[in-house]
Amino acid sequence: MSEALTAEDLRPILQKLPLGERIRVARLALEAVGGMGDRAAYVARPPSVDEVSADDDGLSWEAEGWDELAPAR
Repeated sequence: MSEALTAEDLRPILQKLPLGERIRVARLALEAVGGMGDRAAYVARPPSVDEVSADDDGLSWEAEGWDELAPAR
């Protein structure tokens, strides 16, 4: 009997897929383990500090320099 595959074994294949297909594979994998929904997935592995920012002092449209990017009226 051959060895079971690991997630690391699948990495090279997944890296070749376009983003939409990667998302599809992820959804299929979640369904295969009992239909884990978004809530259960985030409980199992919550977003890291780098994924979500609560920084209230981000760039705003009122900041300097945005006028140069706005289309001419």
